[in-house]
Order: sequence, then structure tokens, then C-alpha cells
Amino acid sequence: MRILLTNDDGFHAAGIQTLYTALARSGAHSLTISAPERQQSAKGHSITLFDPLFVEEHTLANQEKGFSVRGTPADSVKIALQGNLAAKPEVLISGINRGYNLGTDVFYSGTVSAAMEGAFLGIRSIAVSVPSISKPRFVEAAHWLDERLALLIRLMEQINIALLNINLPALPAAEWKGMKVTCLGKAEYDDIFESRTDPRGRKYYWQAGTLRDVDNEETDIGAVRQGYISLTPLHYDLTDYPQAEILKKSLAAED
Repeated sequence: MRILLTNDDGFHAAGIQTLYTALARSGAHSLTISAPERQQSAKGHSITLFDPLFVEEHTLANQEKGFSVRGTPADSVKIALQGNLAAKPEVLISGINRGYNLGTDVFYSGTVSAAMEGAFLGIRSIAVSVPSISKPRFVEAAHWLDERLALLIRLMEQINIALLNINLPALPAAEWKGMKVTCLGKAEYDDIFESRTDPRGRKYYWQAGTLRDVDNEETDIGAVRQGYISLTPLHYDLTDYPQAEILKKSLAAED
């Protein structure tokens, strides 16, 4: 299987390198990495328009090619596929990300946006994330995905899923309760901006915050809290179809 790997943590990040190693061990896949040269978390779906994109080519362990891009996660996918750096893959995998991409945070996520760019270009795409803890379980997550990749791709093709967002729980693999299909929760934060003062007396802010415990039990947020692997199908059509129908009727009534 031809697979394009990308992320938002950077080309040399442990998550993507661990995933490459796990997928390469069988020799069954043709793998390419195209990822930002450095950390690009929370860049969303931004692309670079007014600066050049510098690309450095790398030789991977199996003599395959990798590319580090001085740009955003979406840039890395676009230039790999539309800049003819890589052959069109059968699947794109973004991750493994260090830190969850749950709920409404997917709209800020560079990891999910890189996968969404693949979906834009007609490629089945998967985003994979683990908790941001002192020692993220990248190896366990990579082996889990390697063992189930064929199944996931087959299901995505059968149901016509463009993008699957996967988050694994903060537990050892032996304690994972299985997979649960979920919808997006609502990620709300307390104390999101921390005010500080620099040595010259100027005020500045760090954006941080703690995820608020709201009612998310039936969502992706609730699933990982309960020890499940969350599988959330996503697509890029943000149209609110029920409200669109109501709006049509309301406009018709005004004529």
C-alpha cells in the first residue's frame, strides 16, 4: 500500500518516526514522509502564500524518500501531492500527534488539517493522536494502527469516509476497552489566557487553559476518558443542512 505520512509536530518528531518504523517493518508498504521541518501545532489549515517553501529531501530507513517543508502541515501535504514530490498515495496518515485532537479543537489542529488536505485531494485520510503526557505511548499506538490499518481503510471505502480522526486513551494498551465510534464534543477551557509581565514592565499573555469538565460522555472526549479508542468520521462540508432547509422555507414565506 502506498502511504503518505505527515504531521504538525515536525519531520523529526518521535510520533511520526515511530509510526514510520512500525509501518515499514513488514515491507508491505511504500512509504513517504512529507512534514513541516519544525513544530507547527495549532496552525489549523493555514497555507503559505507570500513566502517561498523550502524543502529538504531525506533518505529514510528503507531507502524511501522523506521531505521536510518550511511551511505548515497543509503546505506539506499540498506540495508533496500537487508539487509532484510523491506519487499519489492510497492513504494519508497524519500523526502520531503528541496531544489529543478532540472535539472542537479539531478546527485548530494542524494534525487534522493535514489529513483534511488529503481528503480535499481525494485521498482516504487518517489523523491519529495520543495524550500529551511525559512519555506518550507512540509505540503502542503505532503497532495498534499497523495491525488494523487494512480494516480501517476497507471500512472507510465501504462507507465512503473521507477522514477518520482517531484518539487513543491515556492508558496502557492492555487496558484499552476497544474502539468506539463517536461524534465531536465541545472543548471548553478555563483560564485560557495567563497574564504575565516582562522585565520591562510590558504585559503579555500565554494561551493555555484546562479542559472544562462539561457533558461530553457520548462524544470523542467522553470516549477517551472512559478508556476507549475514539473513531470520529469527519468531512469538509460544513453546511448546516437542516437549518438551510428552514432558511429556504423562511425566505419563500417572505416572498
